[in-house]
Amino acid sequence: MIRLRAKKLFKRSSSKVSGGGGGSCGSAGGGDIQWEVRPGGMLVQKRECGEGGVEMVTVRISTGSNLHDISIGATATFGELKMVVAMVSGLEPEEQRLLFKGKEREDADHLHMVGVRDKDKVLLLEDPAIKERKLRAMAMARPGSQVMSSACHTIIEV
Repeated sequence: MIRLRAKKLFKRSSSKVSGGGGGSCGSAGGGDIQWEVRPGGMLVQKRECGEGGVEMVTVRISTGSNLHDISIGATATFGELKMVVAMVSGLEPEEQRLLFKGKEREDADHLHMVGVRDKDKVLLLEDPAIKERKLRAMAMARPGSQVMSSACHTIIEV
């Protein structure tokens, strides 16, 4: 049987706070501990390592023949990553499919929740349905194809 007691977590008096050494990332100057709620709903001690408290990861985006290294916040979503990749690759975010560990990831998935770490590779694929629509639109934009489409419409009318 487990017995639970109500206790104040990490309540320290100023006389017991050690003045030097340690230097942990999450501790504030006065001994007060700050908490944050992660996107998954977990309550954790706030990290304040690095500049501005935002942990950055470098993600390697592979487009088959090209590799792009992109630095982004560890708590960013795949949708935010798609926007950054759009600036580098020229593909719109709607045209992109990002695969990590063999699975396509949704735009709302957070990088750190899926397990993306520094120097991990993410595969970028162009959505085949949108690629086909683009090719059809380009074929319809050609001058010769407009004559053929108008000829087909006159035959259908007869």
